[in-house]
Amino acid sequence: MHDHILIIDLGSQFTQLIARRVRENGVYCEIIPCSADMETIRGHHPKALILSGGPASVHQDFSPTVPEGIFALGIPVLGICYGQQLMCQMLGGSVASSDHREFGRAMVEVVADCPLFADVWQSGASHQVWMSHGDKVDTLPDGFSVAARTPGAPHAVIADASRHFYGVQFHPEVVHTPEGGALLKNFTHRIAGCSGDWDMASFLEEEIEAIRKKVGGKRVICGVSGGVDSSVVAALLHKAIGDQLICIFVDTGMLRQDEAQQVREMFAGHFHMPLTYVDAGMLFLGRLHGVSDPERKRRIIGETFIEVFEREAEAVGGADFLAQGTLYPDVIESVSFHGGPSVTIKSHHNVGGLPERMNMALIEPVRELFKDEVRALGLELGMPAHMVGRHPFPGPGLAIRVPGVITPEKLAILRRADNIYIEEIRKAQLYDTIWQAFAVLLPVKTVGVMGDNRTYEYVCALRAVTSTDGMTADFYPFSHEFLGHVSGRIVNEVRGINRVVYDVTSKPPGTIEWE
Repeated sequence: MHDHILIIDLGSQFTQLIARRVRENGVYCEIIPCSADMETIRGHHPKALILSGGPASVHQDFSPTVPEGIFALGIPVLGICYGQQLMCQMLGGSVASSDHREFGRAMVEVVADCPLFADVWQSGASHQVWMSHGDKVDTLPDGFSVAARTPGAPHAVIADASRHFYGVQFHPEVVHTPEGGALLKNFTHRIAGCSGDWDMASFLEEEIEAIRKKVGGKRVICGVSGGVDSSVVAALLHKAIGDQLICIFVDTGMLRQDEAQQVREMFAGHFHMPLTYVDAGMLFLGRLHGVSDPERKRRIIGETFIEVFEREAEAVGGADFLAQGTLYPDVIESVSFHGGPSVTIKSHHNVGGLPERMNMALIEPVRELFKDEVRALGLELGMPAHMVGRHPFPGPGLAIRVPGVITPEKLAILRRADNIYIEEIRKAQLYDTIWQAFAVLLPVKTVGVMGDNRTYEYVCALRAVTSTDGMTADFYPFSHEFLGHVSGRIVNEVRGINRVVYDVTSKPPGTIEWE
């Protein structure tokens, strides 16, 4: 049994990043909502607790809170941002609205030695951190002392070493706090005493056992798209339950150029796994006819997927489980996590819109993994690097890369443009440097001139980002020469496009996909 850290979600969009940093340090962790009761918390047998940040103020009515009993468990507790403020208030301190709010990078001054800082920060030094707060701790509970401060947060790091309670006003989980991962490692290893022996090999072994226990002798249908997530899930399930697995590949009519053929060849040639191929393009496109709202698109696609799966399950004699490649970022952007207070950003087809009539239980073996962890799992399963290194591709496919109404003509134009773009990225040997790259066909036409003729055609937007987990992302800084070359090829070779633009928005404030 591996050491276990429990992260209590108080509504931060970065809660999953805390989990990611903890796992990078070889410690298994899970996230539960702040609404969880003490029985649930004790049932996890955690070695320590981390209270996440959150957008609320402790002074608001119905602001998120945690059971008071967690502070009597006798285990270390780390409060981050709102988590720090909540801990202070619950233990007898006070929180006030700050006249000097801090959002973004700040310099924290270390004023005392602290176990959190061991071999990372020295007393008297200043270090960069990332802040996002309006409130601040005003008075400390008994037993606490200040370990670091900023101009806007005089209690930026507080500690009660005797009870192993710590609080930080900044976010150690984000990349803008450069030593944040090391600070979290000090909490999990030095303070909580975790051994740090959890890795993908451990996850694989435990997940195979969990799948076998859950599935028993029943059959599982796995919807595959050819993307990394569904391919890894298929390989994992096949290793766990063999021919109890039925893989179904639904061609929605919104795949990339030649993708349907590539997927079929991959499953036959590498996985040696039978694959049921369903050409449902006309069905999907018919139901999406005239629909422009992105949430309606996702719901229609999700519902149609399940309908097709149910029909195919019946055709092959029935199945009890439907497997999906849902990931952590899918979950946090779709719903308030496990009933917690997080804000909905957008729905994903594989966690939202599932019809109540669905008669198969859901099995999501990589639901608690990040994309890079899924890639590591794929390598652990023996999948080739070029398969697990593919860029993410959304479940709704090109439907959400054609803002507005979808037509077969628009999809055909987009496929050709996207193929040229990816082809040039590969030629420039940039594919593995970029997290995700794709073209978007905008619902706007502009005037152009080709030869002596006036044109009135679509605008194509190019998107490329760098990221490690999809939760935050920066646009990739292509050279002007590269962008000019790609633009020239697309405009010259793709009839229907006469203008190309490049998206230089980071996440946040934007999302990676346009819809």
